[in-house]
Formats: sequence, structure tokens, C-alpha cells
Amino acid sequence: MNLLEELQWRGIIYQQTDEEGLKDTLNKEKISLYCGMDPTGDSMHIGHLLPFLTLRRFQDHGHRPIVLVGGATGLIGDPKATEERTLQTIEVVQHNVECLTAQLKRIFSFDGENGATMVNNYDWTAPLNIITFLRDFGKHIGINYMLAKDTIASRLETGISFTEFTYTILQGMDFKHLYENYQCKLQIGGSDQWGNITTGLEMIRKMTGEGAKAYGLTIPLVTKADGTKFGKTESGAVWLDPEKTTPYEFYQFWINSADADVIKYLKYFTFLSREEIEALEQSVQDEPHLRKAQKALAEEMTRLIHGEESLNQAIKITDALFSGEVRNLSAAEIKQGFKDVPSYEHTSGEEIGLVDLLVAAKISPSKRQAREDVANGAVSINGERMTDIDYVLSSNDRIEDQFTIIRRGKKKYFLIKY
Repeated sequence: MNLLEELQWRGIIYQQTDEEGLKDTLNKEKISLYCGMDPTGDSMHIGHLLPFLTLRRFQDHGHRPIVLVGGATGLIGDPKATEERTLQTIEVVQHNVECLTAQLKRIFSFDGENGATMVNNYDWTAPLNIITFLRDFGKHIGINYMLAKDTIASRLETGISFTEFTYTILQGMDFKHLYENYQCKLQIGGSDQWGNITTGLEMIRKMTGEGAKAYGLTIPLVTKADGTKFGKTESGAVWLDPEKTTPYEFYQFWINSADADVIKYLKYFTFLSREEIEALEQSVQDEPHLRKAQKALAEEMTRLIHGEESLNQAIKITDALFSGEVRNLSAAEIKQGFKDVPSYEHTSGEEIGLVDLLVAAKISPSKRQAREDVANGAVSINGERMTDIDYVLSSNDRIEDQFTIIRRGKKKYFLIKY
């Protein structure tokens, strides 16, 4: 199975500008190709991943990826469907560039003959003056052509600034620059980037000659089977930055994938082979309770983005919460696994009776109920059931002198902080 056939099997191709031309080119040579993103924030979320993982698939087949972070286009803003973007300062955009560059470097190999290249379009856009921009680039892209772009047409009623109106030309300039200076023949992007990609192809055709061979390929929007938005949880987006979404939370997002979605996600996001994915698909049908596909997805994605150590930590936390054996967790692991658990800060540093603590932390509504909960074996301290209503917690019940984990019932956890 060649690369394009594999991408079709994985469901990754949405649109192509010249399917036969690209197929013929890939059969004859190893090409340079690029995918880019604007630094509108200081972290990618999982909704950004698919185009870059597709770029990585090309690298795995011997092609040379160019990874672009838009330090220039990020100062302008790709037109949103409904309103103008808020302009960010150069300092903020530069900070975001550095953060995104570090995240993207985890995905690609930068060694060898087809090692990836990182570029920033600020480097070739910032030196231009307005006269050069208008004469050398604006002259080649007609107003009617731009008005036909969906991203621009959708804003005509509500209004669009000249700044955002010119965005498609700036991105087209990127493709032309990479075509001329890096022999880049293909741009990959999300389905919403079709208009910008074709602007780049138009600019290459008009400015470098009719014989120019360059192509565009877009990736489908990732959707969930139940119609809800992919990449969102109750607490918000699933970020690649471990400070925003911990590796444990990241792992949990993938392992909680629905049976109806998990095979599609394995095809989209992982580098498992067709045989491995088809075996997991059979497992979903024959033994869904084992959740082998979800475990494979969570492991592959967490390892890719956060590394083996963070993956092992996420699995350890998951197993501890499932079994109730939480005593062996470190303080750092507790911070991850119990990030959204109700907590109570016991600041006095003194010993406190278990019944008093249950009431103070609002784990039990009253002392009578607290005594009943303890006597009935419904309360555990760091994973160990406690039935002594007169028990007094001491420093021995603190994990790394920072936390005590109380569980009431089978699943209700509470975190005591010191």
C-alpha cells in the first residue's frame, strides 16, 4: 500500500488540488512539503494535531517535512467566521512561536537526509515594505478571486478589515517562498485552509510560470460520532502543554473514547499498522469490555506527546484510582490524578480526629453521619479502610507530608492538603 492509499484507508484525505498529478510526483521523487500554524496561543491542543501527524507520515515514507510557525501571519490573523480577531503584540506572538516550536519538535525527526526543517514566516515577511508587497504580490491576486474565498465571503455581511482581507495573500506568499527556496511542492492543511492553499498555488503559477508543479491537500475536520465537538472536555480543550492538561488527563481523554470513535482515532492519530488497527477493530466488536483499542490509543498518543515516563506515570495513576491503592502514589502523581477532586486545606498542622475532619472537609454532612460512615466501613484513608470512629490522623497519614486521600464510598475521593 503506497502512501496515498494508506492516507485514503485512514480517512485522512478530504480534498486534493490535483490527485493524479500528486500521485505521479510521489511515485517519481521524494518531495519537500509543509504544514503551518499561527501562534494564536502558547500551546497546541489536540484539534491541531492531525495535519502535522499527516506531515509526519510523509516523513516516514522518505519525504522532507517543513514545519512552519507563522510569526508574521499570527500578527495578522486568519479571518474567523464571525468577527475580527484581537491583534496580539509582537512579544506575545514571539513567546507563542517559541512554545509551539518546542511542541512540534516532539513530533518530527530532524536527523538524516529527510530530517524536518522548522521555519518562521516572520523571517521573510517582516523585511518587506508595503510598496513591494503591493507591487510584487498584491498585483497577482484579483479582488474577485479573493471575494470568492469562503473565509472572506462569510464575513462580507458583518464586515472584514483590510488587514484580515490580505491574510490569504500572506499565506500564499509562504507557499511561494518555500517553493522557490526549499523546493516545496505540497502544502497540507485542515479543511478550513483550502482557500489559503489555493491562493498559494495561484501565486506560484502566476509568478514562477505555467510549468510549476505544486499541490494542495486538506485533512477532514475531526468529529465525534455523537455529534459533540472533538477535543473538548468538561474542563475545556485538551492541550499539549502538560501544565494546561496533565499527561494523566491527556491519557484519560483518549482512553475514554467511545467504541464508535476509537478506530477512527487510531487511524487518524496513531502510527500503528493496518494489521494492528484491524485486530483492535475486531476486539471492539468481539470483546468491547476489554477496551484494548482505547488502551492502545491512549498509550500511543501519550507516549508521542509526553514521552514514556509520563505515559507510565499516567498508567500508574489510572490503576491506583481504579483499584483504590493510592498510598504508593507520589505527591506529584497525586497533583495530576486529583487535580479536579474536591479538596480541603488543613492548615493548623495539628492532629485531627477522622470524624471531625470528615465534617470540616464537608465529606460527611454531620458528625452523626460521619460516625455512621466510618463504622460502616465506607471511609478509607490513603486506600485503607478505617472503621475506628475515634481514629486521629497524624503525620503518618500524610503522603510526602503534603496530602491525605480520603475516599467515601466506592468512587468519591477527597484530597486533604497540608
